[in-house]
Amino acid sequence: MRAHFASRLLALLVGCVPYHSWGAPPALPVLDLPHSYYYREMYLPQLTSGPSSLAWSPDSRALVYSMAGSLWRQRVDSTSAEQLTDGPGYDYQPDWSADGRYIVYASSLGPAIELMLLEVASGRTTQLTHGGAINVEPRFSPDGQRIVFVSSAYHRHLHLFLAELHGTEMSEPVRLSGESQSTLPRYYYSAFDHEINPVWTRDGQSVVFVSNRGHIYGTGGLWRMPATPGAEASELHYEETSWQARPDFSPDGQRLVYSSYLGRNTQQLWLLPAAAGGDPLPLSFGDWDETGPRWSPDGREIAYISNCEGGLELRLLTFPGASSRPLEITERRRLHPGGALHLTVRDERGQPTAARVTVTDAGGRFFASAHAWLHHAEFDRNESPFEARYFHTAGDELIEVPAGSVSVEVMKGLTRPPERRSVTVTAGATSEVPVVLTARRWQDGPGRHWVSGDVHVHMNYGGHYRNTPARLVLQAQAEDLDIVENLIVNKEQRFPDIAYSGRGVDPASTPATLVVHGQEFHSSYWGHLGLIGLRGDTLLPGFAGYPNTAAASLAPTNADVADLAHARGALVGYVHPFEEEPQPLTHPAHTDADELPVDVALGKVDYMEIVSFADHQATASVWYRLLNLGFRIPAAGGTDAMADYATLRGPVGLNRVYVSIPAGPLASAAWLEALKDGRSFATNGPLLDFSLAGSPVGATVKLERPRTVAFYARLRSIVPLDHAQIVCNGHVVRELALRSRRDTLDASGTLPLELSGWCVLRAFSDRAEYPILDNFVYATTSPIYVTVGEEKPRSPEDARFFEAWIDHLAQVTGAYPDWNSAQEKAAVLGELAQARAVYQRLE
Repeated sequence: MRAHFASRLLALLVGCVPYHSWGAPPALPVLDLPHSYYYREMYLPQLTSGPSSLAWSPDSRALVYSMAGSLWRQRVDSTSAEQLTDGPGYDYQPDWSADGRYIVYASSLGPAIELMLLEVASGRTTQLTHGGAINVEPRFSPDGQRIVFVSSAYHRHLHLFLAELHGTEMSEPVRLSGESQSTLPRYYYSAFDHEINPVWTRDGQSVVFVSNRGHIYGTGGLWRMPATPGAEASELHYEETSWQARPDFSPDGQRLVYSSYLGRNTQQLWLLPAAAGGDPLPLSFGDWDETGPRWSPDGREIAYISNCEGGLELRLLTFPGASSRPLEITERRRLHPGGALHLTVRDERGQPTAARVTVTDAGGRFFASAHAWLHHAEFDRNESPFEARYFHTAGDELIEVPAGSVSVEVMKGLTRPPERRSVTVTAGATSEVPVVLTARRWQDGPGRHWVSGDVHVHMNYGGHYRNTPARLVLQAQAEDLDIVENLIVNKEQRFPDIAYSGRGVDPASTPATLVVHGQEFHSSYWGHLGLIGLRGDTLLPGFAGYPNTAAASLAPTNADVADLAHARGALVGYVHPFEEEPQPLTHPAHTDADELPVDVALGKVDYMEIVSFADHQATASVWYRLLNLGFRIPAAGGTDAMADYATLRGPVGLNRVYVSIPAGPLASAAWLEALKDGRSFATNGPLLDFSLAGSPVGATVKLERPRTVAFYARLRSIVPLDHAQIVCNGHVVRELALRSRRDTLDASGTLPLELSGWCVLRAFSDRAEYPILDNFVYATTSPIYVTVGEEKPRSPEDARFFEAWIDHLAQVTGAYPDWNSAQEKAAVLGELAQARAVYQRLE
């Protein structure tokens, strides 16, 4: 965000540019955008049990909508839904032609999304695009002769395309909008302007769309342009939208309805005059999201998607009148006969227990119960025809599935092996699938036990669902997670969970599962901080260094924020630190945690997420350098799970930290104290145990002179591993032999300890290993510290490494233009100089 501070737009490139070649799919990713965590969930269509997008029939008597990966038709005076499509991919975003003959929609199978055409009377489908790109949001022109849609076919950026339709044949699309690269400092969005959410004007002459042209934040305002390639566009209205505005015209063409969080924390329905210069008027109110509005052709109702009950449902709003009702679905009439699975999950005592469930047919297509929240693991490692998907159960589910072979996978955390079943389902019958999950607790000696926690979760962050602490408890229980640290954080202008500020341990917690509210301080210039155990209200504004806002200054620094948090009893840690190993001595550059060495030197850091939404090995390499200089920093694990997402990196607890605490009732304060003391290991899979000279992780082994000491290492994993290693002072000192299945280790021996420093046990794989939904499997203990005589740890090379780091940071910070005062700038540079002096003394 600090590379450029000008607000100049490059010249707009316009013209009649052909669509991407109809040949093989592109070798590069189909979208060139940063932070896929956001646009994948908030913009690209998602597989959900409930309705996710909709369109009206021309006579206003029925709706077509996407649900559970298929298109369904339902009369608005009926509770029966009729299935219109049934794969092989997942079908979304329908639009109905004005003559009622066709429905155009988007279909996903793998990374590409193609446009399809359904002939309503016959049920025949025709594929319209074949370029292997992202093709979404198709809309028929009022005369049904043209389709406007969004595609990534040109340079993998999101632009509007137009194609003519002749029966079931579509002409080669042409790009309507130009390619413009902005120099604005956008953090969550591409440097290239995008155009999304198109809708035709009622006369069919123009399109209205959403674009971020000339703006830093959000997906942008509403623009209008003639439906002619290269035509000039004009902005109707600007506000900071977030992928889901999706405007729609009233039948008379005088008003637009769209979804917005203007001044709120949730998306609601708003009205806007169709002419430029009008002000928005709120149409709905609530602490939930209402999105995807479509005005009925007769003008009497607006249909939309709501998560007011947590999951997704379709609602109809009478206008005028503004009374709404759900379109209930009591019957699903399927295209092909199927059966059902009755899944029961029990623990070793025969009691229902929460778990993670995956149900797929022979082709890999996913199924779940009608009420389930469907989740999709964002990282696709090409292990199956579809990306990894799952839902959480409380222990009892009825799931409609196709007749034939069905696979069921059930897992609960990292101490139990996953259970798998293969079931042959008969049409019209229900198959019983009982599963028993037996606990094998990871013990930590007499009087102590390991308690798992995820130090980085966001209960709500603008996702499809609306999460609550009670639902978060269920998610944690399904993943066998004991403590969830819900970090309240802004999503641009919003703070979705700000209502939970100051609660600490949430009342929805149970004796065995705690939800604890903290904060993520979101300064992308300095790096993101986790503030766990924070007493009192959220620290506001919650970020610094946001250009073109009143928070553009780089003050407060993370060191200042750490002081505020420590004063309120919080632990302060760096979250998702590094995607790649920094090289300040040879290639100084911005990192995701630029202030980390400064804050460590100044004594501000209580933990680091070593296993996190980043590269675990790259993060550990920086951690090792800090440990080499005598700093004591415990290892933690945090997923950065947006727990209200349909598409997320992984479930709550994917990355977690196990902390050893005295036996007794579960208490947040005791857990945090033990985490700060370093009695922990961080993991996304393997369970570790490690000691030196009989001392556990977090302890200090004091030796009068160099000598050989005994070690003990133990490991269990639900997936195979490639390496188990003891690392001391940054070097692998012992490669430990895994047993034949590569998932178990019990080893003991001796290590020569000649220098003061530290040792850890780590284990990892060289690749992804399903069902661990991460790029690779990794675990590490916190250090056992070693003191030999009176000698302190010393590493001049690492001290110079961090001096060069801070030198570059100081240079760039000194050139930053947006300070509130010269004194403020001097104070910040003074903090950097103070930290550099610490490393200089350590050479």
